[in-house]
Amino acid sequence: MLKYVKNFKQPLTKQYKAGMYGGKFLPMHKGHLYCVETASKLCEKVYLILFSGGAWEQLERELEDRVIYSVESRWNKVQEVANEFDNVYPIHIDVAKCILPDGREDWDAETPLVLNACCHFDAVFGSEPVLYAPYFERAYPWADYVIVDADRKEVPISATMIRHELSEEEAKKWIV
Repeated sequence: MLKYVKNFKQPLTKQYKAGMYGGKFLPMHKGHLYCVETASKLCEKVYLILFSGGAWEQLERELEDRVIYSVESRWNKVQEVANEFDNVYPIHIDVAKCILPDGREDWDAETPLVLNACCHFDAVFGSEPVLYAPYFERAYPWADYVIVDADRKEVPISATMIRHELSEEEAKKWIV
């Protein structure tokens, strides 16, 4: 079930036992941090997953002069962000074996990797209702898909904007 978080306020009690928020974090930015903060307030436990080895690794190679894009630097940043919260646990999942012959990611092949790493969760967090909702509803039908700041009003940034639209100086303002 889709749930939108608008005008977020701290709940009196945690609404979920465990939540999952994953991404490639190319790079980790303030919008990602806002989603982690929101998840940590709504969940007793949050699994923060870095996905690496996917089709986007070509992008990483193309941008290798920018240290923030390496797997090692992204994993270090995920761990650093997780350490800011007492209920966020970093997980690194390599999905290199889940690439289809045409180079696209096979998200269905990634699902067991996530379930193996996270055990159980009752909420999945993200900010992309159109792109991810159909997959999350199929892969994790028991979990609510909690949409955080889909309109990017709280934190008006995306990794795509950072990589392709902003100058390096402007991008630095958004990267955590």
